[in-house]
Order: sequence, then structure tokens, then C-alpha cells
Amino acid sequence: MSETHLSLAHGNGGRLMRELIEQLFKPALGNPQLDTQVDAAPLPDWQGEPVVSTDGFTVQPLEFPGGDIGSLAVHGTVNDLAVSGALPRYLTLNAFLEEGLEIELLRRLIGSIGTAARAAGVLVVAGDTKVVGHGDCDGVYLASTGIGVRQPGVQLGLQHIRPGDRVLVSGPVGEHGAAVLLARESFGLRGQLRSDAASILPEARALWSLPGVRFMRDPTRGGVATVLHEIARACGCSLSVSEAAIPVRSEVRSVCELLGFDPLYLACEGRLVAVVGADAAEAALRALRGVAPEATLIGAVGEGTAGQVVLETGFGGRRLLDELEEEPLPRIC
Repeated sequence: MSETHLSLAHGNGGRLMRELIEQLFKPALGNPQLDTQVDAAPLPDWQGEPVVSTDGFTVQPLEFPGGDIGSLAVHGTVNDLAVSGALPRYLTLNAFLEEGLEIELLRRLIGSIGTAARAAGVLVVAGDTKVVGHGDCDGVYLASTGIGVRQPGVQLGLQHIRPGDRVLVSGPVGEHGAAVLLARESFGLRGQLRSDAASILPEARALWSLPGVRFMRDPTRGGVATVLHEIARACGCSLSVSEAAIPVRSEVRSVCELLGFDPLYLACEGRLVAVVGADAAEAALRALRGVAPEATLIGAVGEGTAGQVVLETGFGGRRLLDELEEEPLPRIC
């Protein structure tokens, strides 16, 4: 790392965040087997191959159309386990609360956590609460850890991806980022757009048992474009995706065009990106559409320049999708 101070871009899922993790955190943690490219890691010496995932949540506003920080914490942790091939079982929760927070607001957020956990079939088994001084946090910060059990025979990972594989997405992209943006009212905009925040366990389970499924990821910070770059960089291949095939709701597209955002870089909190073998693509898409009707095949892994992501535009041209550098929308999850 050449930087001397952290910036918001160190948390956006792009290059600076990757360098921070690989060059600072990983060497300092003392675990030579630490894999920083997975959403959930197996715990050594445990029978049944449990996996664990941990995450923090600082979204503003605390409540937004389609969700809140409470349900987001559950869904985010459950989803990281699900795309790793694990059935989520237990959660722990750490809550950092600001002095002066309304009790009724806190009641709603904690209730939302319970509702989301029950719907996902997980138990909150441990937790901790801290109250900090007024102005020391924006109302509520949450940190959660999830434990699940990897399903027998499920082998997912970037190392399994091969040229010719196909890329699927489970539904329209960019909705969470756009919904939170509107909820902040920072730009004087209003609309009916709702976050896509939800558990993607049903989508993941639809793919777990299918042969030819290589890899899954939920495109949160940095959006779908950042996941595509992660795939291209890790497998040493190029990716080609069709702009026309990537589903984007008209409301999201309108917000992005007005404010200069690209929906491919906006966070999703209820979507899944999957890479499957070419021979398995039709069956995988059919299975995915059984639980996510708007699932779409958006592109393929190629043998071009390693790490390159090419977007085939709606006008018949081609352009490179850059890796995310700046922070387009902080405090999104």
C-alpha cells in the first residue's frame, strides 16, 4: 500500500479495498491459510464442515423502503453463507447504539432482526450491546457472525471457473443502492423504488445440487461490476457481458441517468451472481427461475486479456468496464 491515510474508497469493494485486505490485514492476522476471496470460510477440525462468515452494517438511513439495518444484517450474513454452499444455522449479533436513540426505533429494528432470522431459519444465539456517546455513531451500527454447515458434495470457488463458463444473475440489479439513495433525500428526489434486500437462500439452494455450478457471490458493495472483476482477476480470464441482458428496472435506470451513477456498480442486497459450465447453463437458469423468475444469463467467461471485463453495449459496440476506484455511494450497507 502506498497510501498513508484511509479514505472511503478503502471500503468500496474495489482495488483499494483489495489491497488493504491483502497487504495489511492478511499478513498481520497470522493465518497463512486465510483465503480473502471467499464469503465464508470452513472451520478446521470440525465435523460436517461448518463455515463461518462475519460482517458489519452501517447503512444510513437506518430504515429505507424495503428494509432496515436490522433485516439487512441478517440477510447479509445469511447470504454470504448461502453463496458458499452452506445452510445457515446460527447468528451472533453485536449492536453499537448511540446515546439518545429513540427506544421505539430500536424496538422496530430488533423486531426486524427477529423476523428476518425466523424467515431464514436461523437462530440468534449470542450477542453484545454497547452504548456510545451522542455523536459517536449514526444511531446504530451492527456486526453479525453466521455459522452454517456446507452441504455434502457442494464445491464452489473461483478456482473452478473455466473459459466458456456462463454468468447468471438472479434478478434486476442496483435496486438497494438506488433505494437508499432516494431514502436519504440528499438530492431532492423521491420515488417508490424499494431495496431488493432479502435472503437469497432459496436461489442458492436451487443451484447447490446441480452439476456444473462453479461459483456464487452476492453483489453487495461495488455491485455486479465488482463481482465480474473479481471473477476475471481470479481465474486469469476475460469476461464478456451483454448490457441488454443485464436486468435493470426503469426506476433505477432513471435515478442513475439523472445523478450520474452506473447501476452495475450499485449494491444489491438480494441478488445472486453465479458462474456455471456451458453445458449446465440451461438447467441452472431453469432452476433459478423457479424461485427467481427474472433470473437471466448475462455473459460468458472468455480467453481474452486476463482480468478484463467487456460490456457489449446496446448500440452494438464494446467497452471495458473499469474496476471500481472511488466510493460512489458510502454507507450503503
